[in-house]
Amino acid sequence: MRRIILASASPRRRELLEQAGVVFEVRPGNGDEVIKSRDPETVVKELSRQKAIQAVCPADEGTVILGADTIVAFAGKILGKPGDREDAEKTLKMLQGNTHQVFTGVTILEKRGGEWKETTFAERTDVTFYPVSDEEFRSYVKTGEPMDKAGSYGIQGKFGIYVKAIRGEYSNVVGLPVGRLFYEAKKMGIELRKR
Repeated sequence: MRRIILASASPRRRELLEQAGVVFEVRPGNGDEVIKSRDPETVVKELSRQKAIQAVCPADEGTVILGADTIVAFAGKILGKPGDREDAEKTLKMLQGNTHQVFTGVTILEKRGGEWKETTFAERTDVTFYPVSDEEFRSYVKTGEPMDKAGSYGIQGKFGIYVKAIRGEYSNVVGLPVGRLFYEAKKMGIELRKR
């Protein structure tokens, strides 16, 4: 059976891969993230590649490493994780009633012919929120849920009820575009699920 390594500590990415039937091990990279661009798509591709490379280890032929990084952007500006509750409220107020973008970069490394072969791509999903009241913002932020999430929300969590529409892959907003991942892996000749 092919060895598959997820170079991420994200519980959401682990869940998505498990739901898709992938058997894998977790080996997050521990290096510094270096960002050289302000373009969201370029940033997530760079970061996913860095994470995958940091997880490279002695491996048998056919081993696959998956690196991923997700960011939220609005009006061309990258929105990170909130620094505090006030920051989370400010971010959510800005996003409410508007459409923002979620970008996930994914890097697939495969050990082939003694070398690591690479494919890196980025997936974009547009997310539109309904208008949300100040009271609803405060109530959500008090749950603590937004504090470890880019854009200050998780679509699969309590704030999901305010999502009016998404255009693109839902799992991308959660943290890993599973459909696109399987498609790109298949193009490389990689079957991610055991047969």
